[in-house]
Amino acid sequence: MKKVIICSLLALLCPRIGAQTSITPDVLRQLEGCYTGSPAEKAVRNAIAGVGISKMAVNQENLGLPDKNFSIEIKNTGITDQKSSGRCWLFTGLNVLRGRAMKKLGEKDFVLSQCYLFFYDQLEKSNLFLQGIIDTRKQPIDSEMVRWLFQHPLSDGGTYTGVADLASKYGVVPAEAMPETYVSNSTSEFCGHLKRKLREYGIILREKSEAGMSEKQLQALKVEQLGTVYRLLVMAYGVPPQKFTWKEKSYTPLEFFQTYCISDGEDLNKDYVMLMNDPSRPYNKVYEIDYDRHVYDGHNWLYVNLSIDELEDIAIASLRDSSQMYFSCDVGKYLDRTTGILDVKNFDYESLLGTTFGMNKKQRIETFDSGSSHAMTLMAVDLDSEGKAKKWKVENSWGAESGQKGYIIMTDEWFREYMFRVVVNRKYCPAGVLDLLKQKPVRLPAWDPMFNEED
Repeated sequence: MKKVIICSLLALLCPRIGAQTSITPDVLRQLEGCYTGSPAEKAVRNAIAGVGISKMAVNQENLGLPDKNFSIEIKNTGITDQKSSGRCWLFTGLNVLRGRAMKKLGEKDFVLSQCYLFFYDQLEKSNLFLQGIIDTRKQPIDSEMVRWLFQHPLSDGGTYTGVADLASKYGVVPAEAMPETYVSNSTSEFCGHLKRKLREYGIILREKSEAGMSEKQLQALKVEQLGTVYRLLVMAYGVPPQKFTWKEKSYTPLEFFQTYCISDGEDLNKDYVMLMNDPSRPYNKVYEIDYDRHVYDGHNWLYVNLSIDELEDIAIASLRDSSQMYFSCDVGKYLDRTTGILDVKNFDYESLLGTTFGMNKKQRIETFDSGSSHAMTLMAVDLDSEGKAKKWKVENSWGAESGQKGYIIMTDEWFREYMFRVVVNRKYCPAGVLDLLKQKPVRLPAWDPMFNEED
């Protein structure tokens, strides 16, 4: 009620503005009247200028830390740190896999090499881009698809399908076999140079095509270009091992992956389902996003769109069976980094700024105001007497000094508003959800709002 009264008063104080196509001097004078310069407005303006909006908007009535007890919690595997890189998707996926490896190895302190799989991620994404340029060589350079390719030749972000395809193709290695480098911990500068080189190669491929070079010849040229990319990646990240010794036994990366990270016959793509809560599209439909993959011959991001209630029930079933999940959300919204709490009541921006922010989840997605931005490992839920979620807990990859010793707790209200994806084993999905996968997926373009890669 207080917010409504404040906004109503401001509306009365601000002169009515007539219809205009541009800001004329008369319109500007009317706009200037919307700031009254009252003592209250001056005080808020000075405070914001001095300490920033977030500190001023902290909701003092919501500072009580939620209890840390969870009715269902999977033992953690230890906090990792992606540092100044956009590899949360990779850290999250490998955190799930290393939890399995730790059980089989009997290790309490064990980490898989993020640098190893990231090397091949960047190599595969380079091939994905260059082959995409070859595939679209007949399209004009200002076509939407070609423009998109040149705008997004490569990134350090990604999704679960990248982890599944890369690990299944290249295997994994312990961190000691290929440790982090300065560049892997701070990816932006090198990625910028690599993107520039890829764009140059893309232009060359199009020019050679226009000059009459055949598709087979273009692909041979692409392989030559990838040779330079490979050399650059070695300089930045090191030489990926083809064989290594662990516990006095020799393994290839694929042997290590198949021995310690998956069950016999398990397929990280076929046996897992990505569930999405996207109210901007019909529920109970299957969607596939074009070019939303890491490997050219890999899997596009394919998901089943479910209501939030259905998605939560499946996630709870997975946690009940001690199976943690790849999880992604819009982590920047209402995060109190000091306490490690995600709660829509953490900050009262409306009272501070004297306006409302009234979009719902559907509208935020449609206007690009919200989307999946960060991946973490969903590991705990606290249930009420009726078995419904009250709060959730995730293992993050921002180091042990962030949040609650590296973990984040989110209220269920926040979860429903800003959670987007979970990846679960098919066995936790009801038959009705699995039946939906028999549908022909609705194909979405690469520039769809849901393309967002997790950083």
